[in-house]
Amino acid sequence: MLLRDVRPEDLDEFFLHQQDEQANLMSAFAPRNPRDRGVFDYHWAHLLGDEDTVVRTIEHEGRAVGALVCIQQDGVGELSFWTAQDYWGLGLTTAAVDRFLEEHTARPLRAHVPEDNVGSVKVLSRRGFETVGEEKVFSNARAEVITELVMELPAAD
Repeated sequence: MLLRDVRPEDLDEFFLHQQDEQANLMSAFAPRNPRDRGVFDYHWAHLLGDEDTVVRTIEHEGRAVGALVCIQQDGVGELSFWTAQDYWGLGLTTAAVDRFLEEHTARPLRAHVPEDNVGSVKVLSRRGFETVGEEKVFSNARAEVITELVMELPAAD
């Protein structure tokens, strides 16, 4: 697994990943129309153009299989990640999060995760993230209000 800067050709892979309905349901935060390339391109241009946002490609065997993003929300890093379903269960997401946490040591660090996304909750919990709250949010992918956990990796004492 390689965690690297995003290359323009990665965006085509990311757009294909976004078409996976099951993965969208698991993440719960797909756009209203995941097949709208214009909205996708606008979103990614914003992410890649923001100097305060860290965006990395998760690469496996030469292929872009996912992305890791850390935006700044009220001065605190907000971590999110996505791995194509074909690569679930291989430890790639875990390795990518580990690598990111080694390179980016600013704490606290938060993540918002649907409470039923057991895999992501497990990845974060095993890295020291603690549930510090819950929020009710509308999920476009599920067309309903869901509960997401607010998880935080606290600052060292």
